[in-house]
Amino acid sequence: MISSILDLKQPFFIGIAGSGMSAIAQYLREIGMDVSGSDRFFSPGVLNETRQKLEEAGIRCYEQNGEGINSFTDLVVVSAAIEDTVGEVKKAKELGIPIIKRSELLALIAKSKRTIAVGGTSGKSTTSAMIYEIMEQAGMEPGIISGAGLISIMKEGKIGNAKLGKGDWLVIEADESDGSIVQYEAEIGVLLNIDKDHQEIEELMRIFGIFKNNSRHFIVNASHELASSLSQSPENDFGTDEKASAKYLASGFQQNALKISFSIGGTSFSLDIPGKHNMENAVAAVASVNSIGVSLPDAARALANYQGIYRRVQVYGEKNGIILIDDFAHNPVKCAAAIRACQPVAPKLIAWFQPHGYKPTKFLKEEFVKEISQALRPEDEIWMSEIFYAGGTATKDISANDLIEAIRKTGKKAYFVEDRKNLLEMLRPHFTEHCVLLLMGARDPSLEGFAKEVWEGL
Repeated sequence: MISSILDLKQPFFIGIAGSGMSAIAQYLREIGMDVSGSDRFFSPGVLNETRQKLEEAGIRCYEQNGEGINSFTDLVVVSAAIEDTVGEVKKAKELGIPIIKRSELLALIAKSKRTIAVGGTSGKSTTSAMIYEIMEQAGMEPGIISGAGLISIMKEGKIGNAKLGKGDWLVIEADESDGSIVQYEAEIGVLLNIDKDHQEIEELMRIFGIFKNNSRHFIVNASHELASSLSQSPENDFGTDEKASAKYLASGFQQNALKISFSIGGTSFSLDIPGKHNMENAVAAVASVNSIGVSLPDAARALANYQGIYRRVQVYGEKNGIILIDDFAHNPVKCAAAIRACQPVAPKLIAWFQPHGYKPTKFLKEEFVKEISQALRPEDEIWMSEIFYAGGTATKDISANDLIEAIRKTGKKAYFVEDRKNLLEMLRPHFTEHCVLLLMGARDPSLEGFAKEVWEGL
């Protein structure tokens, strides 16, 4: 079995178009490995932007038919979504090629660098990006392996979710959804929050506790009750209210349209992104970088130039009085945070959400209803289309309309449009002279195209 990334020469990724998989594939390619992979979204003669960028990076891409795996392949990497019944997995086993999960490979990579691992049920991608940007502008030349594309890296013509970096440090997202966070042994572990998502609270507390024990220096959100219970020391921690026992406290929050400002330790911060949750992400990033020598003023200067990440409160623009914003929000807390972040922009907000996966939607039904209902103002609306089905053996025993009906019972304006192709037509009578249209959803690779269609149709 592979015990170090130095043992690898020709890894093959099954499901390489996924954000987490493509990030590691690009990182290993930058190291100099002969990387290849396949994906079920790759089809002959059909343009796939992710495939194009991977191939431009020197990564060979194949349809998911097994042709890319051969006797020279020394490792096959699979995501948590790849089942043993997939033909390529069977071929790898027949050839005796080692197979590991993406998270296992990321853990090996993390051991090769001084690693900052960002954990929590919300905000990992944004906080990781902020940490990376601050360290980059401080001249530390860090690497990053993220679940989302950083705009600054995307401008280089890349997917944007990975960069090798010449320095000693690596920033990664530590995912709790499949329990893999327990594998990471970071020099700095960051815990943003703990909310029900994928797993019950009891299980999340257990695995985040292991994450703490595996981290040399542990930083937690002292303003979050569950996260604060895992504090290593208040001198490490951050918070967003005066009651929090933490060294790094953000105060004086203000939002003007899509910009926020606040202060930490007497230093003023200003960012071109909205929402109190992004203040929370920023102060987490500041606590992390200050612990390794970056001053608060240097962090403030870097964050003033922070360009954001792909599909996190991504503003398309304003057309006919409608401001279109696209967001990756997909769990109850994230949806509520995205809604609240956009509310100061206009008197009315219309939010659309496409849940993903029947099992997670059913698991989080009560939380979705509670969080979204509480976030909506009387004039706001929530719309949903049917749950995104990615294939597999899922039992279709819930509908997005079940959530809509439950939200409507709370007295909020809620509507179901089964096929999202009909969304814009049905929305037109609900538009006002000045309102925000917020699109939310994840996992479905066609969501970016859908947002562009909506923008063109406004």
